[in-house]
Amino acid sequence: MSLTTSPPVPETRAPAEARRITRAAGLAAAAGALLVIVLLSLAVGAKPLSPGEVWHGLVDEASSGYPVVHQMRLPRTLLGLLVGMALGLAGAVMQSLTRNPIADPGLLGISAGAAAAVVSAISFLGIVSFLGFVWFALAGAGAVAVVLYAVGGGRNATPARLALAGSALNAALYSYVNAVQLLDTASLDRMRFWTVGSLAAAQSATVVRVAPFIAAGLLLALALARPLNALSMGDDAARALGTSPGRTRAVGIVTVTLLCGAATAACGPIVFVGLMVPHLVRALTGPDLRWLLPYCAVLSPAIMLGADILGRVLARPSEVQVGIVTAVLGGPVFLHFIRRRRAVNS
Repeated sequence: MSLTTSPPVPETRAPAEARRITRAAGLAAAAGALLVIVLLSLAVGAKPLSPGEVWHGLVDEASSGYPVVHQMRLPRTLLGLLVGMALGLAGAVMQSLTRNPIADPGLLGISAGAAAAVVSAISFLGIVSFLGFVWFALAGAGAVAVVLYAVGGGRNATPARLALAGSALNAALYSYVNAVQLLDTASLDRMRFWTVGSLAAAQSATVVRVAPFIAAGLLLALALARPLNALSMGDDAARALGTSPGRTRAVGIVTVTLLCGAATAACGPIVFVGLMVPHLVRALTGPDLRWLLPYCAVLSPAIMLGADILGRVLARPSEVQVGIVTAVLGGPVFLHFIRRRRAVNS
């Protein structure tokens, strides 16, 4: 008597399916963690609120917590979500586009270009609104991205050349920002909190105005996942797979400009978020940008809001600006990554 059996499943199919399920479950867990951090962001501050007070503050105009939640913490939380997402995606796209594992908008001068343009607008043109900031920030970020790509070697760019060019641009532009602040004392108060990176002055109008720019950058970044995967195998392989390397790089520069320029205009230059998160995510997902980018879009705002909450707790009833917290946390991570790469290359 013969028994009929189903054809064997290829050996590679089951592990691939298991990895996909694991990654999807991890993304859902990351989204759950982000939700918890959002609730903490609404509750923690100079005046702590209980979960019940947060809920009533969201839905009941007559509650005592309504002004605190709606006028201060909700805009701050939403802006942190948008800016964190923008910086994480910008870092992931830059690292893939340049094949440079230490690429970050804050380290390679993109944020500094946006900051220099905004500071010039404040000091020389008297512009104080976000709508004025954002166009200067986009122009500054875009100009530095193009200069960085050209000076770093264009298609022949190496991680070392990009790092050196970015460091030089970063130092020069921040020297200019500091010089303008010292010479223009009237504008100093308007600029000093902005230039260290802060969510404290977030307003609903800023959230509404920054959202379209970051949404456009998000869509472009997600659309770049497959082309960047192909480009990671080299220009010839990318062309064989139907991807145009030149078009992919151009769209990548536009994407980073939109994300970094809008984020910097909204709350000032914030470093290390775009460096830390892609490396943390890569340990979970591997180099596939189809998973790496969605993970970054969820975990980057979690890191951003977590740093903001930590800054509120450390110096209560005052606070430490989120840009300072991310720099303190990101510095050791950056040094650890450099030492690990040296150990691998030695």
